[in-house]
Parts: sequence; C-alpha cells; structure tokens
Amino acid sequence: MEQFTAILTKIDDAVWGVPLIVLIMGTGILLTVRLRAVQFRKLGKALKYMVKNEDDGIGEVSSFGALCTALAATIGTGNIVGVATAVMAGGPGAIFWMVLAACLGMATKYSEGLLAVKFREDRGGGRFLGGPFYYIEKGMGKKWSWLAKIFATFGLGAGLLGIGTITQVNGIASATQGFFDPNKEHVVTLFGTEYTIATVVTAIVVALITALVVIGGLQRISSVSTIIVPFMAIIYVVTCVSILIYNAERIPDAIVQIFEGAFGLRAVAGGTLGALLLAMQQGVARGIFSNESGLGSAPIAAAAAKTKEPVRQGLVSMTGTFIDTVIICSMTGLTIMVTGSYDTAMEKGLEGVEVTANAFSNGLPWSDSLGSFTLMVCLAFFAFTTILGWDYYSERCLEYLSGGNMKAVRIYKWMYIVAVLIGPFLTVSAVWTLADIFNGLMAIPNLIALVALNGVIVAETRSYFKRLDSGRIQD
Repeated sequence: MEQFTAILTKIDDAVWGVPLIVLIMGTGILLTVRLRAVQFRKLGKALKYMVKNEDDGIGEVSSFGALCTALAATIGTGNIVGVATAVMAGGPGAIFWMVLAACLGMATKYSEGLLAVKFREDRGGGRFLGGPFYYIEKGMGKKWSWLAKIFATFGLGAGLLGIGTITQVNGIASATQGFFDPNKEHVVTLFGTEYTIATVVTAIVVALITALVVIGGLQRISSVSTIIVPFMAIIYVVTCVSILIYNAERIPDAIVQIFEGAFGLRAVAGGTLGALLLAMQQGVARGIFSNESGLGSAPIAAAAAKTKEPVRQGLVSMTGTFIDTVIICSMTGLTIMVTGSYDTAMEKGLEGVEVTANAFSNGLPWSDSLGSFTLMVCLAFFAFTTILGWDYYSERCLEYLSGGNMKAVRIYKWMYIVAVLIGPFLTVSAVWTLADIFNGLMAIPNLIALVALNGVIVAETRSYFKRLDSGRIQD
C-alpha cells in the first residue's frame, strides 16, 4: 500500500503542478475581467435569486433545489477535513489562497451555471440534462466531442473512486470512531486488518441509507438536500462563530500567520518561493475540492433547474462557492488557527479530521464531548449529502458516455453503493490523493471549454441585464 500511495503522490504532484494552478486561477481572472467582476457586483441579486424561484421557469427541480443539490455535493469533507489537510500540508497561508481562489472561482461557477442552462438538452417530461459534456459538444462543436468524453470519464471516476464516495464515507467513519472509540479499544479483524466496530457499523449504515435515497433519483436527492444542507450549514456556522467569539483575542494573530504563510514569509524549509508555492498549491487544490469551481460538476445539477434564463441560474450557482468556501471553509480555517489546533497537530502528528476535531473540542468553554459531537454530526450529514450529489453527477456522466443507456446507469447505482461500503477501510492519504487526481483531470477539459466559450458567456450576460434594465423581463 505504501508503494501504491507513493505512485499516487507522484501523479498528484504532476497533475496539480504549476500549469493547472495557472489554468484555474487564470480562467477565474479572465472571466472576472470579462464579466466586470459580476461575482461582486451582482452578489446581492444572486442571493435574492437563490430563494426566489422563477415564475414560469421550466426544468426538473427549483433553482434552490438545484443549488442545494450542488451544495450537497460541495459542502462535505472538503470543508472540514480538506481545510485541515491543506493547512497541515501547506501551512496557514493555504487558507488565504483557498479564499482567493474561491473569489475568482465565483466567476467560474457563474459561467458554468450559465452555460449549463444555455446548452442543456430537453429529454421530455420536464427532464433536462446538461453540464460540461453538453456545452463542450454543442458550444464548441461536434469536433470537440472527444474532450467532452474525457470530462465525463474523469467525472465518472471522481464520483465512484474519489470525491463522491470514498473520501466522504472515510471522513464520516473517522469522525464516528474519534467520538465513540478514540482509543480503538473495540475492534474486529477483516481481511487480515483490524478495524473498529464503529468504522464497520458506519460503513454499513451509510451504504444502506445511500441506497434508499439514490435509487429514488434526482427528485429524492433534491428533497433530502433542501432539508439537510441549510439546517446543517447553519449549525456548523453558528458553532464556528461561537468558537471565534470565545477566542476573539487570538484572531488578529491568526490572520497575521495566514498572510505571512501565504507569501512564504514564515518559511522554515524550502525557502520563501517553495513555501509560497506549497501554500498556493494546497489552498487552490483543497479549495477546488471543496467548492468545485472549475471542476464542471455543479453545472450538471444547474441544468435541471426550473428556469428560462441562463444568467439567472449562473448567479444562483455562484452563491454556492460563496457559501461553501468564503464562509464555511474560512471559518474552519480560522477555527483551527485560533484554538491552537494547528500547533497541537504539528506537535502530535494529527491529520485530517483529527485537526478540526481538536479545534472543536478545545475551542469552547463547555464540555469537550459537545464540540466533538457537533463536529461528528455536521461531518456525517455534510459528507452524506455529498455522496448523494455526486451519485447524480456521475450517473449523468455515464448516461452521456453510454448514449443514454439507462440499464448501465441502474447497474452503476449499485457499484456506487458498494464503493460507499468499502470507503472506510482505505487509508486516508491514498483516498485524498486519488480524489485530488480525478479532480484535477476533470477540471482541465472544463476550463478549456470555459475559456473557449467566454465570448458566449459575456454576450449572454450583457443581453440579460440589458433586458432586465429595460423592463422586458422581471427581476
């Protein structure tokens, strides 16, 4: 396994090298400039559209339902485990690059949502399908269908073996074990390896509940997501805010550490440039893992929204990145810093969810178990909804690749459930590395499409706001 992990690490380093970081950040900068910073100018309108459905919109689910499905897929272990992993690997500066990438990524997410609706396919009966594979093929032309197939292939892999299943259920299992059996006293032997009973039970329960939901399709996934996602997001944010208020005197120092780390000013080894690049790499990679801006996954859900206006859904889509990273991930990062969890983790060798769990356990004046329990519940529900969202994404990737073969999709559902079942029994490092690889490979064809179609995005944006300002359409 160590040899396999080492190979994955080399591949990951190659995928998430300087070229991909430049492509991600460059695309965000290009779209921000071309759209005249639409993510900042129209954020208020976007938040309004988020909760106000279009009266005569056509689609499968409401705009809010589509957003919650997308948020279900994005608000997951990346917000809790991913942030901690980024900070431990890249230093506090990774938080800065994560947020900066998210601010630029809002323009990217806006563009993805817009193109998803503009180029979606009407399959009849109110069912619409869309995403990068459709706007690549329709927007760039049939000669680029090979690029669409590459995206769909990597998207399928990300769902089945990366961000959609293994990382999420692995995070749930780690959290439940950390709460119920932190000392690993109650174990069973499976396949020659010892696992805690908490891990085994978690794997079975999550797999069963996943099966009950995903078999019901998008409507059931959307219904579950619109209930769980807002409720758990509020609980998590309130808890983080409470920790920050209780440790308010440490916030200025934490911010200083973040900025110094972001620009390599706190480099211990590797020099300033090395520290800067590492912080940037970890921040951007984990930010993309969390909010999926540029990844091309969220537009698959956006395409099903009840709307006639691509721009309107684009605005709703970009709020997902704002909520996911600018708010939730930032709070996680600050919580880790102000509670001293970062320093503790460096001393004791903590990793993943252990870092955030330490922050929640020690960050409040109440009992340690309350903070740990809150984190476990939030992580479990966040990760579970991500599993649901990515099932929908990867099913649509397979549907595109198979030419609409729904029998293949039904078989895939059960493969997906099996992947959820085995996820907790894989190593943390290998799991996250594999997820990173698929994310990076997915992003490349999608970002190429966004750059190629930036003229369409700008034209559609100008047309919408011109019609809105003239009163031809209602807000």
